[in-house]
Amino acid sequence: MSGSEFQTHLEELRTVVEAALKAELGRVEWPDSLKEAVEYSLMAGGKRLRPVLVLLANEVCGGKQGEAIEAACAIEMIHTYSLIHDDLPSMDDDDFRRGRPTNHKVFGEALAILAGDGLLTQAFETISSANADPGRVSELVRILAIAAGGGGMVGGQVLDLAATKAQSLNSEQNDSNRTAETRVEQLTRIHKMKTGALITAALDLGAVSACAEHENRSRLRRYGHCIGLAFQIADDLLDVTGDQTRLGKTPGRDADLGKLTYPSLLGIEPSRARAQQLVQDACDAVEAFGERSVWLKELARFIVERDH
Repeated sequence: MSGSEFQTHLEELRTVVEAALKAELGRVEWPDSLKEAVEYSLMAGGKRLRPVLVLLANEVCGGKQGEAIEAACAIEMIHTYSLIHDDLPSMDDDDFRRGRPTNHKVFGEALAILAGDGLLTQAFETISSANADPGRVSELVRILAIAAGGGGMVGGQVLDLAATKAQSLNSEQNDSNRTAETRVEQLTRIHKMKTGALITAALDLGAVSACAEHENRSRLRRYGHCIGLAFQIADDLLDVTGDQTRLGKTPGRDADLGKLTYPSLLGIEPSRARAQQLVQDACDAVEAFGERSVWLKELARFIVERDH
């Protein structure tokens, strides 16, 4: 399979997701200002990695796309809400996202917070409307809630903020008690929660939508763990080496904020090597699917080779 075939399939899935998200927004009855703020961020494009993973996992398990589309939309809503909130002055204080001013820069902090809240709650309304039996819908809701909550994405953000604060204090005090290995372990835990939990959930949502067997769900979760961490390492590298025009956000923010990153702890080349090994582990995890795993393997490679 050529790279162009993969890119074509990826774009086809993104188009499906974009149309479904637009349709979901068209069904809500919200104040115009709230709907405008939500649409500004939700329909701003982006990689659509998480909903694409839902659809690919559903596909590799022999499911029907129509049975996974609500889960795909819901996880993108959760992801977008997290970006709106992460960009706030009280968090990462970013001015640009996906190539344009962040939500709070356009609509103000109060409406940005409420737009995030609206997306979070809409995600669960959307996924609970999935075309599936009640038991499967319940499992979809459970997976999404766990990944998005205090033991997943939200908890990871809390740890990230705490680590950034501690890193700043340690720098000021020239604290040398914490080894590089300890910092890497801490960073890995943060990334597994903040980024990896939702990516792994995307694979599991797709598998459950297809009524996959336990063994196949486990394979896809393993794949998700690997690409989730590889994705974040690639993000860390792009923050050091990337271009603002391609990234759609300001590079160098991690260093400005004093965040723990793989390049700062391991160096650029060892970080790249770790990401490549994770991609290989991800490909190995889905080998049992045979030829059906081709898109997942290509996506894993794309994650570390991308420039945005």
